[in-house]
Amino acid sequence: MNIKLSRLANTKYFHIYVILFIVFVILFVTGVITLKYSVEGESSLPFDLSKISIISIAEGTDVEDSANRWNLQVSQNNDIYLYIKKNDNYENTETIDRIILDNFQVTKKPTVGTLKLYKPDSQMENKLFKNTPENETDKIEFIGDMDASLKDLKLSNQGGLVIFRYAIDDLGNYISNDDVEINHDGLLKKLSVQNENLKFSFSFDIVIELDSGRKYKSNVNLDLPINNIVDEGTQSIEYTDLKDIVFKRI
Repeated sequence: MNIKLSRLANTKYFHIYVILFIVFVILFVTGVITLKYSVEGESSLPFDLSKISIISIAEGTDVEDSANRWNLQVSQNNDIYLYIKKNDNYENTETIDRIILDNFQVTKKPTVGTLKLYKPDSQMENKLFKNTPENETDKIEFIGDMDASLKDLKLSNQGGLVIFRYAIDDLGNYISNDDVEINHDGLLKKLSVQNENLKFSFSFDIVIELDSGRKYKSNVNLDLPINNIVDEGTQSIEYTDLKDIVFKRI
């Protein structure tokens, strides 16, 4: 028996089978590792997305109109706050070079108004956003710096806030000579806007670039606006369970 096994081991076909088996094992292990990475992403990031906060509001912008007491152009605004947190357990020292938000894709459109993406306004002192053409964009980029400044699109290179606005503009004008004061929370209802007609969904990529040259990317999906903003007014929500947002090295 031992002689037969020895002869078999010395045959060309035996060596081929052994090599094929080894190749199969390598491919199988590689496949398992690749699948695990595609699902779980990086196991230890120097910085991570720790929280997403969203505030959905209705807002009316004054239109010059000498014939009426009130003439407000109405928008539905969604302000999104992304919290980038440093991983205190990460062994090496890293600093943020920039955070890039791009590849915005609308997967479900509202059936009213015009959907627009805005960056923070750099001119206004008491407001972060203003729905104007100069603030409209298709990409948001925050630079890592020693000092954070939302209006100047800067965050601390040790982590901080990245913000943007997705708005539904051109919902109509509310004109009145009867109202003494205007409650902006009620403007959508005054225009007979239906909540379901405002609903939209979109996705975007978030890229964390480090000064070391390392880059990590993930994709985020959001549904807006929050809850029933027409009947209930200003709405807000915080997402802290972000296990489905997986970062991969690029």
